Amino acid sequence: MTGTPIRLGLVGAGAIAQLAHLPALSKLRGGQLVALCDNDGPKAGALAERFEVPHVFTDLQDMLELDELDAVIIATPNHLHEPHVLSALRANVDVLCERPLSMDSRGVERILDAAERSGRKVVVGNNHRFRNDVQQLSRFLYGGELGRVTGMRAGEYRFRSSREGWRYRRAEAGGGAFFEHGFPLLDMAMWLAGFPDPIRVSAFSGEPSKPGAVEDSMFVHIECVEKVDFTFDINWCYIGQSERWWFEVLGSRGSARLAPLRVVKELNGKPTDVSPTGAAARESVFLQSYRAELAHFIAVVTGAAEYEPPTDQLELHRIIEAIYRSAEEGTEIRL
Repeated sequence: MTGTPIRLGLVGAGAIAQLAHLPALSKLRGGQLVALCDNDGPKAGALAERFEVPHVFTDLQDMLELDELDAVIIATPNHLHEPHVLSALRANVDVLCERPLSMDSRGVERILDAAERSGRKVVVGNNHRFRNDVQQLSRFLYGGELGRVTGMRAGEYRFRSSREGWRYRRAEAGGGAFFEHGFPLLDMAMWLAGFPDPIRVSAFSGEPSKPGAVEDSMFVHIECVEKVDFTFDINWCYIGQSERWWFEVLGSRGSARLAPLRVVKELNGKPTDVSPTGAAARESVFLQSYRAELAHFIAVVTGAAEYEPPTDQLELHRIIEAIYRSAEEGTEIRL
C-alpha cells in the first residue's frame, strides 16, 4: 500500500472541512481525496467540483460501500462522531476523527473496543500537537531544559457570535465555550506534560442563556500528581478591544509561552532568552498544523509511523466530565 496514495473519504463539508481539511488535502502527498459526503448535496457537489473530488455522497453508508476507499476523515458535528467512527470501523477502514472522539468517556471506550476488534486504526484530530511551535516546545520540555514542569496557564477569549447552529445546543455539541475552545488547550497541556494523573478538579462556568443551551465561559483548575497544576480561562462572549489566546508553561528552571514561541531559561542565575530562531512560516499556524496532522495520519495508515491507540482521550474525557460536574455542582471533584 505504501507505493500508491491512500484513498480518502471526507465526511462533513462544514466550516472545518472547508477551512482546513480540503485545502490541506488538495496538496497532501501520499493521500488522495476520492469521496466527499455531506447531507447538503448541492454544497458537497460544489466543493467536490472545486477540489476535483470524483465521488459525492449524501449518505455515509453509501460512501463506505465505495471499493476505492482506504480511510475516512470524520468532520461532522460532535454528536455524530461516535456513530460515524463506528460505521467506518465496521466497514473496515481506518479513521481520522476531529475532536471530540465521542461525547463522553463511555463512547471513547466503545470506539477503542471496536477498533481493537476490527484491527483498524483510529487517530484523533488534535491538531495543536502538530503545530511547529508546539513541537519545538515539546523538545524543550522532554529534554528537561526548563527543569520540572510545575504548571501551565492557558485561555481563549472570543467575541460574542450569533449563537446559531449546533455548537450552541448541548445535545449536539456536548458543551459550550470549554468544549469548543478549552478542549484543545487541555489536550495540548496534558500531552506536553506527559499526561500526569489528575487529583482534583474545580470549575466555574457562566450560566446557559436557556434550557438546553451551553455555557458561555468556564474557569478551570486541575491539580495533578507531583504538584503539577493547570488553569484554563475560556470565554466566547468576551467584550473587549481584541480577542485573545494564550498558553504558558512554568518550570523550575524557566518558562515558555506560545504565539510566538518564547523560551526563557535560568543560566548562571539569570533569566536568559533561549527562544529558537528561524525563517518565518509561509503559512498560518492553523493550516500548517492540519497539514502536518494529515501527513501523520497517512504515515500511520501506511505503517510508516507507529500507531498508538488513542487511549489518552479516555483520560481526557474523564477530566472533562469532572470539569462539567464540578461546574454544575459548585464543588471540587476528586479523581
